[in-house]
Amino acid sequence: MKKAFVCLFVFPASVASAHAAQWYTGSLVSPSGTTTKGVLNVEPYFSYSQPLGSFGPHGTTLPATHPMQRMFSNSTLWKYGIFKDFSIQVHTVVNYGWKHGDGHSHGPKTGDVPVDLIYRLVRPDAKRYIPAFNLFVGMIFPTGDYNKLGDKQDGVGSGAYVFRTALTEQSTYTLPGNHELRLRVWNWFRRAVTSAKLVDTTGYGTAHGFRGRGQPGMSGQSGFSLEYGLSQKWLLAMDIARDWSNGSTLRGHDAEGKYIHKIGSAGTDWQIAPAFEYNWNANWGIIAGSAFYFAGHNKSIQVSPQFAINAMF
Repeated sequence: MKKAFVCLFVFPASVASAHAAQWYTGSLVSPSGTTTKGVLNVEPYFSYSQPLGSFGPHGTTLPATHPMQRMFSNSTLWKYGIFKDFSIQVHTVVNYGWKHGDGHSHGPKTGDVPVDLIYRLVRPDAKRYIPAFNLFVGMIFPTGDYNKLGDKQDGVGSGAYVFRTALTEQSTYTLPGNHELRLRVWNWFRRAVTSAKLVDTTGYGTAHGFRGRGQPGMSGQSGFSLEYGLSQKWLLAMDIARDWSNGSTLRGHDAEGKYIHKIGSAGTDWQIAPAFEYNWNANWGIIAGSAFYFAGHNKSIQVSPQFAINAMF
């Protein structure tokens, strides 16, 4: 979970490769690059989303409406290094949502599954002040329920194949006191390449008797993260990111035969996600923090406490 984003940092300290003794888990929001050849990286996230209100069409803050949408999520990244500069990543998501007095999921629901190929375009070279650059190219597969729903809360998918790509940067700086500061900058872009056949109650907000098609709008995310090493095991992390999305397109006929053609409102939001990292060793770590949404338009305002365990095998 956005347009172009440029960020420049200048440090009086020398630029260096990551300190050999520094251990990382990675921040809450930022995508990581390739992993070591033959290594499986597994990182399960557990989060809870609590709405606090919404941003109106002109960015004004509106109070939360009842019933409020709540959700527990498990989001797990599975990444494997195929070659030195080439990895594959699969992202599985399981959600359980509810609104008080207005329905709930019929058990945990598996969402759409992104599969990405990651290629390291540029290897880092600290002596020449060159950071690592990675290219992500992938597809989101429509595995989540979206059609003929027993309850609106069961709608966790889009029903469409969605192409996505990202360019990421990562660099590490050695600050006074031999503390490491790792910077990541990224930009995601997503576009649906198919539409979904819609029947009855769907994740697009249709009701019983509807027949038609729907397609999610283009979307993306840009941001940067900082991870500051307090010690070998402990780090402070922070992400700042901007999300953007165009409205979904809906075409079809309702139960009375009336033709419907709707395009949803576009929206944006800004989020900040502070966190603590703790690493038992170079292969195992945990991160805990929360995402907060502090600006935007046509988007909900949420707080999302979460934690993740990062493991290398």
